[in-house]
Amino acid sequence: MGRIENRADAATRRLLVVADSDSYVKWGAALASTMPATWTTSLVVLASPVLPSRRQLADALAGTRFTTGDVHVLHLDDLGALVDRDDPHAVLLSLRGPFVRVVAPTLESRSNRPVLLSGFPGLTIPAVPKAVVYREQTDLVVLHSRREVREFRANAADLGVDRRFGLATLPFLADDRIPAGGRGTAGDAGRAAASDRTDLVFAAQAKVPTERDDRVRVLEALAEYARRHPGQRVVVKVRARRGEAQTHFEEHDYADLLHVADGVPSNLVVEDGPMAEKLARANAVVTVSSTTALEAVALRLPTLLLDDFGVSPAMINTVFEGSGLFGSLDDLVHGRFRHADAAWTNDNYFHGCDADDWFGRLDAFAEAREIVPLPRLERRHDLAGGLLRNAYERRRMLGSHDREPLGAAAWGLGLVARHVVRRLRRLQGVGGLPNAALRG
Repeated sequence: MGRIENRADAATRRLLVVADSDSYVKWGAALASTMPATWTTSLVVLASPVLPSRRQLADALAGTRFTTGDVHVLHLDDLGALVDRDDPHAVLLSLRGPFVRVVAPTLESRSNRPVLLSGFPGLTIPAVPKAVVYREQTDLVVLHSRREVREFRANAADLGVDRRFGLATLPFLADDRIPAGGRGTAGDAGRAAASDRTDLVFAAQAKVPTERDDRVRVLEALAEYARRHPGQRVVVKVRARRGEAQTHFEEHDYADLLHVADGVPSNLVVEDGPMAEKLARANAVVTVSSTTALEAVALRLPTLLLDDFGVSPAMINTVFEGSGLFGSLDDLVHGRFRHADAAWTNDNYFHGCDADDWFGRLDAFAEAREIVPLPRLERRHDLAGGLLRNAYERRRMLGSHDREPLGAAAWGLGLVARHVVRRLRRLQGVGGLPNAALRG
């Protein structure tokens, strides 16, 4: 990974993307690649336990204006100096929610601070209040559907958080792939000839289904489909190889489970690599819950969302209710794929390009900054625990990359406190937030 260059130019504005995991690198790089020529862009990845490997980084940057040589790995403690040196007009915190909460205070307190943006690389429905709390010290949160904007605004109003939400077409969706007049970045994946589309692609999700037996059931259904279609490849698309980090921990890896499935045929394979390359060869897509389903809809590919494991916030698939895409493992075996309902697409990710307003909002913030320094961003929903809690959150995000001596002590105390709180909740019959609420 190369040394970051200062590309400041008096005639342009500057955006710095600060990312952590592979999915946030992909989203941040893709969104920055939609910026007009009046903005220059640079990207750094913060050192953390989810730091992508060089292979993952290359996959995440595929199809964007960045290469691995453009990207610099940076320690959080060095971010302030970089911002002071390069004076970006805006910083996109392309980070997991808890990490945004750790990083934002180091930037929003600076004199003539940059505009601070954040957002999400995938599905965020149902919108949960904690996702707003994590990002309350940013000026603008970028979302990707009319429904997301409505739900986040409602949560922010309930919390008393006065933040702006901007609508942007999901940047992985190319211009010629959006139904009903939507827009995204240009790409070649949608232009493959029909004769080249020979693969059924299963887009794996790290978090769901959780149980090992459920994942084996998925593989067995894919294997049966592969046996019935010997001339077709069935590709289990994964984000990470063994030992590589991901945004979300994956307990049961599909590659490791292949030997468990009964009689796996040779045309069922597990592959990593850029998703766009897999979709360029796909004639159908299946998943349990993945943004890839949206990419498939944009490509007008037959698509199937498996509902055998439920439709719930925990399964991260409630956003697809009403889409017409749900079906069973039996539907998969028999090749009964779907196409999305037009009414659903209009409210969910496939709005027209004229509805996108995020960049106009960003430009207005940047213009205001040139006239008068932007105000401080108040933290209204502080987490209990003061300095120790802040040190714990920092340690949680940075892991062994945390240089603060207080971090180790706070981490040990925090783990004990967390265990006690969860135990008390169970005894009192008070459930915590569902798994989906921990996304962000």
